[in-house]
Amino acid sequence: MKRTGRLTTARAIRALLAFQIAIGVVLFAQDIARTLPQLGYTPRSPGMDEPIRPGDQTRRFQPDRLPLRRPSPGTDMPDTSDMPNRLQFTEAPDDPSVLELTGAIEVGDAARFTDFLETTSLSPETIRLNSPGGSVTDALDMGRAIREAGFDTEIGEEGICLSACPYLLAAGVERRAADSAQVGVHQHYFDESTVLPAFLAVEDIQRGQGEVLGYLLEMGIDPALMQHALVTPPQEIYILLREELEDYGMVTPVEETG
Repeated sequence: MKRTGRLTTARAIRALLAFQIAIGVVLFAQDIARTLPQLGYTPRSPGMDEPIRPGDQTRRFQPDRLPLRRPSPGTDMPDTSDMPNRLQFTEAPDDPSVLELTGAIEVGDAARFTDFLETTSLSPETIRLNSPGGSVTDALDMGRAIREAGFDTEIGEEGICLSACPYLLAAGVERRAADSAQVGVHQHYFDESTVLPAFLAVEDIQRGQGEVLGYLLEMGIDPALMQHALVTPPQEIYILLREELEDYGMVTPVEETG
């Protein structure tokens, strides 16, 4: 009986190990299946340093390389040589009423932003953005905090606001973007997990897109903006023209004076 018990225990351990290995193989296969199309996909669009023209607005997007680039004379590419790898909150040197948010939007930045607003001695009225984007969830949470606080938003000269960053721009009570600024959208990843089966991953993406649409409506933005995002792969970015920013409500009308 003891021998049988030992065999049964050993068999159970082997079965458990085999099951764990099988799970590892499945997860590895899912990663390979997700990665191979991206490795084989080469964007045909021009680089970000090429001028933007109506009908020619899609550009290759490599946010991890943006900090290594400086603009070339005669191009539209803003200077991103000093872009932090996560958001930095600093008072604008030219205006104490402006809080500058500069850098990539990383997971946890929404909580950092809330803590900053609760503890800072600054009294900002406007949020100035300069970001290649990042975490969509954090961008939506930060956007709601911006709207609740009644801040305006703006993108300064040569600034960029790409990927998830436009959701911060959309949150301003008044929204402005300099003519030389770049605002761009594309498809997002919504915290995909390799543990999720394919059908649950699709469900997760659809839920994320629904949250973004609801957010845009909440902020008074025309959800037709999403048509450009949904057809632009993550490796590319669609740069919005001035007319599109105005049509979708991403910038608010400038009141005429006099």
